Amino acid sequence: MSEQASRIHASTIAIGEAGILIRGPSGSGKSTLALALIATATQAGSFARLVADDRTEIAGHAGRLLARPVAPLEGLVERRGLGLTPEPHLPAVQVRLIVDLLADEPARMPEPEDLIDRLAGIDLPRLRLAGRPGDERLVLAALKLFLDQS
Repeated sequence: MSEQASRIHASTIAIGEAGILIRGPSGSGKSTLALALIATATQAGSFARLVADDRTEIAGHAGRLLARPVAPLEGLVERRGLGLTPEPHLPAVQVRLIVDLLADEPARMPEPEDLIDRLAGIDLPRLRLAGRPGDERLVLAALKLFLDQS
């Protein structure tokens, strides 16, 4: 049974079959991180695509969190200085990792409960970042770590 879908302020990408949901306030770098993740994963030989930029529709289904783009932003990504531009995308992905972009510096050694968040009744691994250049490498390492543990 599927829960009712909700729309959240987040960008979502797919690396392989794993979705990464990137949350943060406007201007925090969600689109920049999403594009950096896609470029880095693609360069490493992995499949990577945009799912949604800035607004994501999420719904729980059979214990999984599914993410989809929201019209009219489907297939578009914001590139700072250029505006909304077309980007190859997927229609949906199962979210496996949440990344929160914070205004403040996150804890260097987070408590175990800070590494989990619940969305649509589903617990998912979470990474908190300040939004710096190079964060995409940390996100990819976290994704691998969390996928290996599941």
